[in-house]
Amino acid sequence: MDELQKIKKKETITVENLWQVIESHQGETFLTVKHLPFTYTIKGGELFTDRKRKSITRSTFEKAYIRVQEEPESIIGPKTLNVFGAPYIWALFLAFGVVEGKKKKN
Repeated sequence: MDELQKIKKKETITVENLWQVIESHQGETFLTVKHLPFTYTIKGGELFTDRKRKSITRSTFEKAYIRVQEEPESIIGPKTLNVFGAPYIWALFLAFGVVEGKKKKN
């Protein structure tokens, strides 16, 4: 079992513990949907990837998480999150089991 599968098995992600889970995995390598590797660091309530200069805020992650919970059928990929930093948020949500891989619309 790889490390990300272990993450998915042991942690139930909620909006309340989302940021704590994100903080606990900084420095690890993740992949975007386009298979671009990235790592990140947390400074306060901001996430900085090694691929971008701008940060993604904790509130942006929470907004995306709530959207996934409220509209699971319409959230099928990074673009449908409709938030800044969506490729990175989606990659982390995939890794942590918040969302599943891209689904096909019927």
